[in-house]
Amino acid sequence: MILHDDNNDLLAAALGITPQRLSAKMNETGGAEFTQGEIKIIVKRYNLTPQQVIDIFFSEDVS
Repeated sequence: MILHDDNNDLLAAALGITPQRLSAKMNETGGAEFTQGEIKIIVKRYNLTPQQVIDIFFSEDVS
């Protein structure tokens, strides 16, 4: 987000959700997760590579 001069408010608006909901999804609070549609928007918005998508959205912290 920083590399694209973006912030939570702007990304939340692009996703059609509130900044609070975005924060919950980013922090996985209460089981909140990004939908496939939201991930597609984020991928396009930030021009993410397939590996970045895996690293950001599908890697689990196993510690």
